Amino acid sequence: MSASAAHDHALAPNDLEAFWMPFTANRAFKKKPRMVTGAKDMHYLTADGRKVLDGAAGLWCCNAGHNRDPIVSAIQAQAGELDYAPAFQFGQPKAFALAARIAALAPGDLDHVFFANSGSEAVDSALKIALAYWNITGKGSKTRLIGRERGYHGVGFGGISVGGIVPNRKFFGSLLTGVDHLPHTYNREKQAFSRGEPEWGAHLADELERIIALHDASTIAAVIVEPMAGSTGVLPPPKGYLQRLREICDKHNILLIFDEVITGFGRLGFAFAAERYGVVPDMITFAKGVTSGTVPMGGVLVRKGIYDAFMQGPEHVIELFHGYTYSAHPLACAAGLATLDVYRDEGLFERARALEGAWADAMLGLKDLPGVLDIRTLGIVGAIDLAPAKDAPGKRAFEAMDRAFHEFDLMIRVTGDTIAVSPPLILTESDIGAIADRLGKVIRAVA
Repeated sequence: MSASAAHDHALAPNDLEAFWMPFTANRAFKKKPRMVTGAKDMHYLTADGRKVLDGAAGLWCCNAGHNRDPIVSAIQAQAGELDYAPAFQFGQPKAFALAARIAALAPGDLDHVFFANSGSEAVDSALKIALAYWNITGKGSKTRLIGRERGYHGVGFGGISVGGIVPNRKFFGSLLTGVDHLPHTYNREKQAFSRGEPEWGAHLADELERIIALHDASTIAAVIVEPMAGSTGVLPPPKGYLQRLREICDKHNILLIFDEVITGFGRLGFAFAAERYGVVPDMITFAKGVTSGTVPMGGVLVRKGIYDAFMQGPEHVIELFHGYTYSAHPLACAAGLATLDVYRDEGLFERARALEGAWADAMLGLKDLPGVLDIRTLGIVGAIDLAPAKDAPGKRAFEAMDRAFHEFDLMIRVTGDTIAVSPPLILTESDIGAIADRLGKVIRAVA
């Protein structure tokens, strides 16, 4: 096969069976593929030359847009300089530089970064750090983990155990033992068509007191929540809710972990949602936006007191028996440093804050379309709940996703019968208008 023929085959493969696609209706996709072959800035490109407006920032991750020249150049240069370096017992400069840059963005004394390769690995790392911390500080009975209904914390066994999305859990056995869940924070009757944080629901944090009374604080290691529950359908935190969780965890000596895999790096107008809400958790998990989706990377920000507790004993002994072959991979670190430069130089976090009102206006402007049950907005994120098709839950939103791509040149995410939109933070007011206009056409088409 010639080089040009091989290239054409890669763009339009004639055998789709070998790839078992993740979180995808494989049979439906392979009958009618939604294939992209390139990307630039706010758009994906298709083999037939269409420009598809990216309303999802890839998978919540391409916050700086696609194929940004500074990031591409940094990855290319790094590949020619140092392809791989072990992170066990050896180091490379960009790992330390990136950790320092990320720690500088975090609030309070979240001064240390443990690198992983995805949000799922970041969550499992944070849970293990929490359990190990209580062990080494003489409180080994603190082993219970508390998640939240409708929470998404990746797909590792730890993450799905503390997570609360039923299809992600029910096929995989009994999962981790010693896990309990807070109730989710969404009530359509009380919160419908809220702009930003809903007024109703802060009291739901007090359910943590009930769980503590049931199990006793001496058995509970950590509480993990997403500041904004994203993958379940965009559930903004009620006003005062996260602050109340922090108060309860402090009262009972329980670690609080914010899963900011989605909310980190500008999605809510700040480097981290913790800053937006004035809450300093004990750990923050991150991924996605740290490299704007270009090279896989995740990690955990850890408060100084937790890190220091591990730095005891003989200096030649490993302090934490945990890590990954590709932790702080050189290409990922180069991408991360360049991405943080783009965020800083272009003021993308500030841009998100400035555009939040216009974004909310555009999304809530769709409320009177047929079949729309609720709309939620926060930062540069929106969710639209559609009335489900009779006897076929999820089918209407699936059709919306499919038709958006094929007919209206728009990429969106769906979960159940909820459309979720979270475009790159380089968007303009014109892009906001285009996304809203195309969404309106999609909603009418599937009504």
